[in-house]
Amino acid sequence: MTAANTAKEAVGAPYQLELMKHAQRMTWQAVERIAQGIGPGMRESEARALGQSVLEELGMQRIWHPTHIRFGSNTLKTFKERSEGDPLLGEHDIYFIDMGVVFEGHEGDAGATFVTGEDPQMHACAQAAKTLFEAVEAHWRSQRVNGVELYRFAAERAQQMGWRLNMDIKGHRVSDFPHAIYRGGNLGDFDGQPSAGLWILEIQIAHPELPYGAFYEDLLS
Repeated sequence: MTAANTAKEAVGAPYQLELMKHAQRMTWQAVERIAQGIGPGMRESEARALGQSVLEELGMQRIWHPTHIRFGSNTLKTFKERSEGDPLLGEHDIYFIDMGVVFEGHEGDAGATFVTGEDPQMHACAQAAKTLFEAVEAHWRSQRVNGVELYRFAAERAQQMGWRLNMDIKGHRVSDFPHAIYRGGNLGDFDGQPSAGLWILEIQIAHPELPYGAFYEDLLS
């Protein structure tokens, strides 16, 4: 690995892979508990408030990025874009949860998509984001490609599956808090082989015709 890429994977003295995995487990626990409390008739703002309450109950140290919970067409929004309005979740609807939380001084980052009701295309979209994530993660494990090639593979596989991958969302570094001091950049721009326990693989897809999408992310570990 080049010196530049080594610097992009730098960590602080407190960093431990097992604590990264602990932070991920706790963040996933939060995602699942929040999803259990979200239902039709709830507004996005109410879901975010629920998220904060759940995180406090789980004993988080702090959030390191704002909690994003997107309903309906807002599932097409990227991380940096604001939701349109404060929509109500419908009886047959789609939404995702995206959380960045610090536990034990380490950064958890997890996200997944959920569906209310029985709309088959929404269910297919939510499942496709997870399936694509799993395919890309398996490619990382077996081929040990760099981050650029990893997202090239992701885009090709998404097209084969009939979905559009949002290439503005290309993963990022995590570490002991705050990871920003290490300036690792996006996973999709990293030209080295990503090490375990340092990178979040993000997948955001859009339905090819309908105004919604799906999201899934987790730690490459």
